[in-house]
Amino acid sequence: AVQRAARKDYTQETLYEYAVGALGRRMRSVAELKRLMRPRVSHQEEGDKLVEAVIERLKQQKYLNDARYAEAYSNNRRDNEKFGQRRVITDLKARGVHGDVINQAIKTAYGDTDEVALAKRFLQRKRVRPPEDEKATARIFRMLLRAGFSSRSAYRVLNGMKADPEVLSALESEAAEMSEKTESSE
Repeated sequence: AVQRAARKDYTQETLYEYAVGALGRRMRSVAELKRLMRPRVSHQEEGDKLVEAVIERLKQQKYLNDARYAEAYSNNRRDNEKFGQRRVITDLKARGVHGDVINQAIKTAYGDTDEVALAKRFLQRKRVRPPEDEKATARIFRMLLRAGFSSRSAYRVLNGMKADPEVLSALESEAAEMSEKTESSE
């Protein structure tokens, strides 16, 4: 039989050291850091209080700031990955960043960005060739939607690549139907 090591009991200081190490590896949101720390102290009576105390200490020392995190994350995804703002919003929500903080970061990062030009740079980064048939057109269109671009921007980019206008209008109406379905389910 395999024996498990006894769970380690954390003090505020040892949990703080763990949190600083986690932040040293990469930036994290408050929610992400809490998700990392909670399982480590879940067996302790005062576990939640320890987590909150460490989070507060990190905020006071300016090691942890969701607004700065969201802004850096948005700029990085725009400049390096060439992602559209919808993708960045979704990713930040998944990382537990508050909606108001996300909106401010997106406004700052994407405020003066031309979405069509960014979509073209995304396709260049992915080395996508102009579509030769309907299937390739649909693949590129969906790729752009997954990357966070609006269907209107995807349409404009593909139109510039000389894609079949009939296929584009069918794809755009399909995207509109999909967004209506997701909005009605929320």
